[in-house]
Amino acid sequence: MTATGDLVGWFELHDQERIRAALRAGTSATALINGKRPVDLLIEMYTRSPAFAGCLRVLLDAGASVGDPVLEALLLDDLPALTASLASDAQTLNRRFSLPCAYTSLLGVSALHVCAEYNSIRCARALLEAGLDVDVRADVDADGLGGHTPIFHAVNSNQNHCRPVLELLTAAGADLDIRLRGLVWGGGFEWETVVFDVSPISYAQCGLYAQFHRREQDVYSNLDHLYQRRFGVALPFRNVPNKYLRS
Repeated sequence: MTATGDLVGWFELHDQERIRAALRAGTSATALINGKRPVDLLIEMYTRSPAFAGCLRVLLDAGASVGDPVLEALLLDDLPALTASLASDAQTLNRRFSLPCAYTSLLGVSALHVCAEYNSIRCARALLEAGLDVDVRADVDADGLGGHTPIFHAVNSNQNHCRPVLELLTAAGADLDIRLRGLVWGGGFEWETVVFDVSPISYAQCGLYAQFHRREQDVYSNLDHLYQRRFGVALPFRNVPNKYLRS
């Protein structure tokens, strides 16, 4: 594997120490890899874990740049930086962002959508406290797809990494009855899927789709959380077909 290939592999594993070692060995933190900046590859890639912010910080310390201090603060869950921006610029709360994402679309989204996608729990809480609507909508594309609220990013995240922000959003009163015409999953990636007529609860259940690669126990744990929030009773679990498929 090439040096840049090694770097991409360490991004996928969120291996902070090997990313640092590759950069110290001379791999560039800024040279394009297959036409993309290394920092963008890290941000858009598949893995979600608590090590993400540390990996991003390693790249930034080596000379990379997100290019937007507010977006950088959100991705790092840097509460002091976000608080300073909220205090100095009244428009921070209303900012819109667009970036590639391996999962739920991040095109034309609010700061709270970004926090929900990366489990930036401290920044998410600060945005809610500053008055950002928990049900702020993303943009709708030319096909009428999108318009989702932040909770859609948290209901079936990789390794269930975003369960804390899911709980934060539901506790803040996120609307679980919102229904979308359709929502793009993995836009631009080989697993791109459009899910039609979707709500937060039905989108959580989409974690059972093969291309979503989610653990069944996480899917049903999230469904139970959402169902109890919406209906006040435990999820009725009668999943004979999946039990049959495992036999």
